[in-house]
Amino acid sequence: MPRPPLGTLAMTRHGRMVAIALGAFVVGLAVGAMQKPSLAPLASASVGPAPRHASGGEEATPAAATNVSKAGGILAYPAEVMRVIDGDTFEANVHIWPGLNLDTKVRLRDIDAPELHARCADEYVKAEAARPALAKVLAEGGVAISRVGLDKYGGRVDTAVATRSTPDVSAALLDGGFARAYDGGHRGSWC
Repeated sequence: MPRPPLGTLAMTRHGRMVAIALGAFVVGLAVGAMQKPSLAPLASASVGPAPRHASGGEEATPAAATNVSKAGGILAYPAEVMRVIDGDTFEANVHIWPGLNLDTKVRLRDIDAPELHARCADEYVKAEAARPALAKVLAEGGVAISRVGLDKYGGRVDTAVATRSTPDVSAALLDGGFARAYDGGHRGSWC
């Protein structure tokens, strides 16, 4: 049997690394989907301040942007926020493995925020306040997602989210009155 060319072996090795990284992310999704939602703070998933250069200035990219961290038994994936969709959903580039990123919509676990496609004027006003509230918290930087599960509507993941200064973004929005607790069942009306 002829041996494959050297370039094929290198691609196969790279292909295996990608498959392993994606497999680890899928296992994280499965484990996160099996966990009972909780509003407990995620202090272990928070990402610390950006490392400093020897010159004393902050790095342009925090260390979390290239490393998956595991603190306190919780696997946290660093994420770069691309845009905020509404008060409980944003689009992010998630760093699932060094050099391997995934663009996805991220829904905050355990909360429900008013929808911009509102059923009444009161819901729309609340939704218009919730979106910038989420954007402000995410702008703290050092965004990390953990307890990743598939969202029931598909096309996005359901996760716990932490920032550099806020260990539980869902709890912060609840405390601010921008969202209400949600267990995945029937959503009540905001009207």
